[in-house]
Amino acid sequence: MTDILIDLLKAFAVGGCICLIGQILIDLTKLTPARILVAFVVLGVILTAAGLYEPLVDWAGAGATVPLTGFGFTMAKGIEKAIAEQGIRGILTGALTAASGGITAAVLCGLIASFLAKPKEK
Repeated sequence: MTDILIDLLKAFAVGGCICLIGQILIDLTKLTPARILVAFVVLGVILTAAGLYEPLVDWAGAGATVPLTGFGFTMAKGIEKAIAEQGIRGILTGALTAASGGITAAVLCGLIASFLAKPKEK
């Protein structure tokens, strides 16, 4: 039971810190939320390529894989695996193959939300 609690606390701390950084960027810079989101994905790819993000994922679990930096991590690992299996062609297929489950979940959740929400014009 204590191990589970410690794992939950690590995930909460890391995920919370990543979200805190995003909120600080929104509040203190003129960056749009879309640019911040893209920056987080690119940062995840860069940190994965540098070998710095995987140890964080191993330590924090979902706290590091659920935020957008984790999406960049998943894409980078997918490309790495696809290149090893398919060669240079894997650059084009690896990211989407690795992230297809998350992309599908996001599309389905958006579809369900579109049926439940009543949009209004601004």
